[in-house]
Amino acid sequence: MESRRLISVVTPCYNEEGNVRQLYEEVRSAFEGLPDYDYEHILIDNASTDSTPDLLRGLAGGDRRVKVIFNNRNFGHVRSPQHAFLQARGDAVITMAADLQDPPALIPEFVRQWEAGYKVVLGQKTDSDEAWIVYALRSVYYELARRLADVDLMEHVTGFGLYDREVVEQFRELDDRYPYVRGLISEFGYDVARIPYHQPKRKNGITKNNLATLYDLAMLGFTSHSKVPLRLATIVGFLGSMVSLLVGLVYLVLKLINWNEFSAGQAPLIIGLFVFSSVQLFFLGVVGEYVGAIYTQVLRRPLVVERERINFDSDEPPANR
Repeated sequence: MESRRLISVVTPCYNEEGNVRQLYEEVRSAFEGLPDYDYEHILIDNASTDSTPDLLRGLAGGDRRVKVIFNNRNFGHVRSPQHAFLQARGDAVITMAADLQDPPALIPEFVRQWEAGYKVVLGQKTDSDEAWIVYALRSVYYELARRLADVDLMEHVTGFGLYDREVVEQFRELDDRYPYVRGLISEFGYDVARIPYHQPKRKNGITKNNLATLYDLAMLGFTSHSKVPLRLATIVGFLGSMVSLLVGLVYLVLKLINWNEFSAGQAPLIIGLFVFSSVQLFFLGVVGEYVGAIYTQVLRRPLVVERERINFDSDEPPANR
């Protein structure tokens, strides 16, 4: 008798005490409609300071399909989910946030598209209950990133979706310490099924995304998949040099023609100094982002350090490669 295929659901958690139980129930309900599949639900706790760890222990104690990883500390919004993703042993892996803005009700449709032959199935937001200005700014960023990137980056895709085991192994072989998942999916070149959905508001608690994390993800998209900012720095520097040389020649000619009457004054010098200094600082920051991305990779630090894991077949985590 052929064994049933296993699907892994991976959810990162940080201070989600108001959502984890409902998330568990909705994921379980979704798989009740998929009787031909087994599933495991891996939740990785990023050192929550509320009652989330206790709730996860309770869920794992009542259901062996719930597997929990507790991190020693908060390892951030990229490294922790990536570590849990690589622990999954399913024939396919579904990633979703704990705040229920990624609807578990889409799981059956993800599986249907997977069975139809797609190695990657992603949820794509068509609209959202978030503030319109936030959604508009996201749209501007996605369009800018798409135009600058070396690959065709998908818009309004958060990583919520299903990944075939073959794709998971691609991530494992790549061994990226700080991956930009959306860009890597485009880089791999798999055909992607996109499932449109309306993103609801967060059910409970407050978002863990702030200006710093959003900026981090935005810059990760640029530094991982585009050389345009670096080339733009070179072009702007060259054009700035030409403009400076031209302005200098114009001032020299005017001074020679009207030696006694023409006065260059201090204002052009001060304005020019501030303009070119600002441009230099801006592009120094751009170069710094690329250097920082390289630095993160070459350090070869572990994605996370685990404190404890529950309901795994072995207490020892597998190697990320």
